[in-house]
Amino acid sequence: MPDFDELKIPNATRPVAEEIIQITDAVCGKLLDAEYTDLARQAVAKLARKRPSPLPGGRRDTWAAAVVYALGQVNFLFDRDQKPHLTPDELSQAFGVSKSTMANKAKQVRDLLKMSDFSADWLRADLVDQVAGVWLIQVDGFVMDARRVSVDYQVEAYLRGFIPYVPALGRQGTAHLGG
Repeated sequence: MPDFDELKIPNATRPVAEEIIQITDAVCGKLLDAEYTDLARQAVAKLARKRPSPLPGGRRDTWAAAVVYALGQVNFLFDRDQKPHLTPDELSQAFGVSKSTMANKAKQVRDLLKMSDFSADWLRADLVDQVAGVWLIQVDGFVMDARRVSVDYQVEAYLRGFIPYVPALGRQGTAHLGG
């Protein structure tokens, strides 16, 4: 079970968040992988911290399915060329909810968490490097790929939270910057 203190889930929403995370952990552990498990935990925790949190106002299995479906949408889970891969039907069946209910609630999750294909926070690590939109920054009025600018601009973009890490330093090398 995850450390709920580390996830910073408020006491008021902790019981419902724990129930939802137990469901997402079970399905992600069985059908997906540890990275989806972790992303789902983070998403549920963030929803639990919203004021007011939407989580108490719905079925736990529906919220769990919606969170994983929303993550699946931005991570191309439904693209058969991706690993892991599931169909929406397989996902809805795993959670025991209808596909339309899952999809509708997933839209709410994406909206509440500002989740998109360009949201590095919600992308699997392997996709962060592949999705060009994550790396677009504006330099002197021009939109540029941060991976193609000088390291000084990369560091500044990272420290301002515009990019997930400094490409010239790599993930590990960026860790010492503390952004």
